Amino acid sequence: MWLRARHTGDPADREAARACMARLADWTGADTSTRGLIFWYGTVFADDGERIRNRGARACRDAFDPELGLVPWGSAFGGPRLMARADGVPGMVPLLATVDMEAARSHLRHHLDLCLGDRPSSWSWLHTAATGWTACADPPPGWSRGPAWLLLALAEGARLPDGDSFAALAGILAPPSFVPLADTAHPSGPLDTSAAAITALALLRLGRRDRAVALLEVLVEGHLTTDGRLLDGCYDLTAGTAVRHELIWGDFFLAYALAELTGRVPGTG
Repeated sequence: MWLRARHTGDPADREAARACMARLADWTGADTSTRGLIFWYGTVFADDGERIRNRGARACRDAFDPELGLVPWGSAFGGPRLMARADGVPGMVPLLATVDMEAARSHLRHHLDLCLGDRPSSWSWLHTAATGWTACADPPPGWSRGPAWLLLALAEGARLPDGDSFAALAGILAPPSFVPLADTAHPSGPLDTSAAAITALALLRLGRRDRAVALLEVLVEGHLTTDGRLLDGCYDLTAGTAVRHELIWGDFFLAYALAELTGRVPGTG
């Protein structure tokens, strides 16, 4: 909504965005590392988002586990608390960096070690005292948003002081310029445009403009409706939930990438 308010300049749009942002305060105490996405991307374009963003950042820093070196996935959505997932990294990196730079670096490094290291490939990990980190089957290894979320987190990490080492890893995750399958294990299955939108923004932030533009052209020309809805997103192929659908984060990251590409918003953390 803040992107719309910036675009229109309409005071009514700003008030609507401000009212919506105020509701994020309810998530301050939620035990989930997705608070990074909520508090960073929910406030980054706001005129006066510092207060609520700072509250979220401090709550996330308090949840940082120094023994694990990261903010755990948490229990807010049910299931075990001590997990690490690729979708718990983006947003959390710049959010933590506002209050604890080393915690931000550690959160990113440990997720990269798990998801891209020598262990079996997985985007989700469970930690127990008896066995340490164990790979989880869900999301599956071919999950479209796994590499997209981590690529965005790398783009965020590259903007930290001494972040060049993170930028250097981008080639491992950067895909060809097309919309990925929702799950590479199902070559005849649906696509996931939301993963492509996340990737496009990450590529822009990493300075790979040509690849980002090529991907954005595919999305806009082939999957965007005349009223601005990004179709053909896939939420959860395994569960059969919203497998060919408009997804709110797909709309958001496409709008963000287009706004940054056209200079309507400055580069952000």
